[in-house]
Amino acid sequence: MNSSYERINLDLSVIILTGNEQIHIKRCLQSASLIAAEIFVVDSFSADNTVEVAKQLGAKIFLNKWENNYAKQFNWALTNLPIKTKWVLRLDADEYLTAELVAEIKDKLLSLPDDVSGIVFPLKRIFLGRNIRYGVGRVMLLRLFKPKKAACEQRLMDEHIQLLEGHSVEFENEFVDHNLNDLAWWTTKHNGYALREALDMLDIELGLLGHAVNDSGKLLGDQAQAKRLKKHRYVKMPLFWRSALYFFVRYVLKGGFLDGKEGFLWHFLQGWWYRTLVDSKIFEIKKACGDDVEKIKSYLLSKYQIDCNKQNPFDKE
Repeated sequence: MNSSYERINLDLSVIILTGNEQIHIKRCLQSASLIAAEIFVVDSFSADNTVEVAKQLGAKIFLNKWENNYAKQFNWALTNLPIKTKWVLRLDADEYLTAELVAEIKDKLLSLPDDVSGIVFPLKRIFLGRNIRYGVGRVMLLRLFKPKKAACEQRLMDEHIQLLEGHSVEFENEFVDHNLNDLAWWTTKHNGYALREALDMLDIELGLLGHAVNDSGKLLGDQAQAKRLKKHRYVKMPLFWRSALYFFVRYVLKGGFLDGKEGFLWHFLQGWWYRTLVDSKIFEIKKACGDDVEKIKSYLLSKYQIDCNKQNPFDKE
């Protein structure tokens, strides 16, 4: 076995949120076990064999009801799990660490200065079996952190780990996002995301929820912070034109076409179709309510049973 795959238990716990992730969980856990002292799976009562597979691979299982809010579920985990380690790694079930990143964590983690509270990794995205290399640039995400010095920011979409104190450093090697589900699953999932994204953008534009008011002062990774501020600029652009321009920049100007048919599908679906669907939701809401925040709140409550006065508007209780 390659030395970079030898198991070394660092002072590190891994948290994985799951919900019907049987197709991914074994791969994720095998990757995490190469460095973790403990692995916690927080499951939202999966109907498949996710929990059984995770137990067989040695993960500690905790059950907590999913309330349509990733940040709430993850922060519940940070508060309620018996975490004893200095560091926590956030992994989604469809993600895993590369051998090179495993080796880098082993080599560098123990020698970091005390004032470092978070570590940012580059993301490698695989879509329909192809590594998507072009169109979106190098994506950097803060995923490894000291648990009492960070939390998942509360918002409906695009939630990042936010440092509460200290600063972050960047590692060179990648972790991988490689979902194995088919396009029907992918489009259904993003159709569900579209309304949440629309509300997030209305929050940025109109202060609908109050989540985005302090975006400029959050301690996110440098790239995540820059991306968030770009989203604020995107919100100011005209509906529908902005999604078309976004696709053109990604696919043509930034070379997304170099990734073949898979690249076209990725940039079209994620960069144009999805963004146009979000704009359609915003258009529908504004056609009924204009920019009147109180009318929008009443409309969302009546049409979708979404209560914008709650911290988690999608909580039905």
